[in-house]
Amino acid sequence: MTALWTSQEISEATGGEASQDFACDGVAFDSREIGKGDLFFALKGEQSDGHLFVDQAFMQGAAGTIVGAATEHPHILVADTHRALIDLAAASRQRSKARIIGVTGSAGKTGTKEALFAALDRSSRGKAHRSVKSYNNHVGVPLSMARMPRESIFGVFEMGMNHAGELSALTQIVRPDVAIITTIAPAHIEHFEDETGIARAKAEIFEGLTDGGIAIIPADNRHYRLLAETAEKYAGTVLSFGFDEGADIRVVDHVASENGGSLVTAKLVHSSLCYTISQPGDYWIANSLAVLAAVEAVGGDLASAGLALAELGGMQGRGQRIEISLAGGGSALLIDESYNANPASMAATIAQLGTAEASKRIAVLGAMKELGERSDEYHAGLAAPLAAARVDYALLIGEEMQILADRLASGVEGPAKFDHCGSADEALEILKPYLGNGDAILVKGSNAVGLSKFVSALSAGEN
Repeated sequence: MTALWTSQEISEATGGEASQDFACDGVAFDSREIGKGDLFFALKGEQSDGHLFVDQAFMQGAAGTIVGAATEHPHILVADTHRALIDLAAASRQRSKARIIGVTGSAGKTGTKEALFAALDRSSRGKAHRSVKSYNNHVGVPLSMARMPRESIFGVFEMGMNHAGELSALTQIVRPDVAIITTIAPAHIEHFEDETGIARAKAEIFEGLTDGGIAIIPADNRHYRLLAETAEKYAGTVLSFGFDEGADIRVVDHVASENGGSLVTAKLVHSSLCYTISQPGDYWIANSLAVLAAVEAVGGDLASAGLALAELGGMQGRGQRIEISLAGGGSALLIDESYNANPASMAATIAQLGTAEASKRIAVLGAMKELGERSDEYHAGLAAPLAAARVDYALLIGEEMQILADRLASGVEGPAKFDHCGSADEALEILKPYLGNGDAILVKGSNAVGLSKFVSALSAGEN
């Protein structure tokens, strides 16, 4: 196989000086992730300096490194290693003949990215590339682009943001042929005047579209018109998706399937398709439409996409379903949505818990961060979804959840049985006595609450 990068190519892309000839097959900035033949970027961050880990990277098999100060190891010397990463990403995008899809949104972007990759990788026989994990920021995006094999046919890149202007920079690196916005919701709203500001910031993804590029936007979202008007400035074609009858790609019919997901009939731009989604929830139905719209737009195979959606597994922290054993016998269903949370995704996943056939429905909810002045309003507002989902017991974690605990205590709406505590560790001990055979437990909250460790502890052994 042809090397991912040669030292000569890296030097030309970054303007750096190579100490000697070498070739690499991968790229990483975390020395712990370095494998044999990889290129190590010695990046300087607020907390650490990658130059301190160059020796470790070579002990693990690195073929070369990009550094700001000369080393005895094979290297490319540059003035700024982060700038060099962006330059290498630009060189990767320029040399590639792949059709590139960019994905952003307030919720669902990682799942949509993974579904797209599964669909396109299947039809291209392994020649699709995507950003891994949630590498969607100013380091993760260029790293993911620099990692794209030169023979790739398709590339799928997730892009995130916390502030205005961030997506504008990232989309210029990705230069998508197709750009998707999954939804707009009040995530990171403390950094914006209002939700409209979030919509404008997300719409920056369209600025990087290639000539004649395609924008795919959610027809059911209240910011649809703003997104459409912005997209029209940069895109050759604007496509809408959703349940709305006027959407370009829309749901004709959907019913629950035997596997817990949905059987969907959808109208696409040039065809119709009946397919199964393995993942439950209306939000997955909507996002599957965006996936199909993008697959059709880049000339992918729709039949393969349908099969991929049917076989898509739940992702850790994003809907994975785990059967846990109970100390008293029997088992319970753990729904792991611990990766992150905002008001829209909280409401959607609580609603999905309401469809579960269970002895008891239990919601373990961590605080939602970065909601600014409306934090109390958004947290208190979760009482209605809890009531609608017929949740039997709610376990609330974090200071921000006090307002919801007060509302539940008033008895106006929501489950009569609930507890409120300060940490995930406390919550684990509180929850265990309530667990019973056949229960369904939803775990969701912002990353900072630390619910991923809660999930690991709950699923590790008998409870």
